Amino acid sequence: MPAGIAVIQHVLPDEHYDKGVSINVSFTKIAILAGTGLSGLVYIINSAVQNLAKDVLMQLLYMKAMGNAPITIFINSQGGHVEAGDTIHDIIQYIDLPINMVGTRWVASAGITIYLAAEKEKRFCLPNTRFMIHQPLGGINGRATDIAIEAEEIVKTRKRIEALISAATGQPLEKVSKDADQNCWMDTKEAIDYGIASRVVATAAEIE
Repeated sequence: MPAGIAVIQHVLPDEHYDKGVSINVSFTKIAILAGTGLSGLVYIINSAVQNLAKDVLMQLLYMKAMGNAPITIFINSQGGHVEAGDTIHDIIQYIDLPINMVGTRWVASAGITIYLAAEKEKRFCLPNTRFMIHQPLGGINGRATDIAIEAEEIVKTRKRIEALISAATGQPLEKVSKDADQNCWMDTKEAIDYGIASRVVATAAEIE
């Protein structure tokens, strides 16, 4: 990494997680679904990194170009790079299509940023989903002046993410900032009470 360049991550620290990514939507399937008016499916699995963001961006833009069919996004993510989470969040809102967001297993850190891109009433979760918010992590090296600049950027990033969570959940910004000061885990009921999720679903029929 070049001196003075910071990599800001928003991820659940865990040396055991699989760092791979998995997006399993073929363009053929998307085209068929868009052509028939049926909703498309997108799977966001594992860490949010740039390759994942690129794939999701391309697939969602393709879906938009093919029509206005609703999309269901399943997310199971422990977090990842802030920028990757931001990209996916922003493209979900940019395409302006009906989105059902379904959390499964865990939705943590930058995964929360992605999850909150959907409208509140369209944010679902499976029964055993866990949620977690916290402040972003930063890795900085280089000259003292560069470190100071990047440290300031991390603080700005934290404030921006907290503002996003506050706006999407209805929680006061001061509460979000306090809760995110350390790993703040929530089960499904707690996430619903917090305003992150709308309700638990056990079957696909409960979303339709």
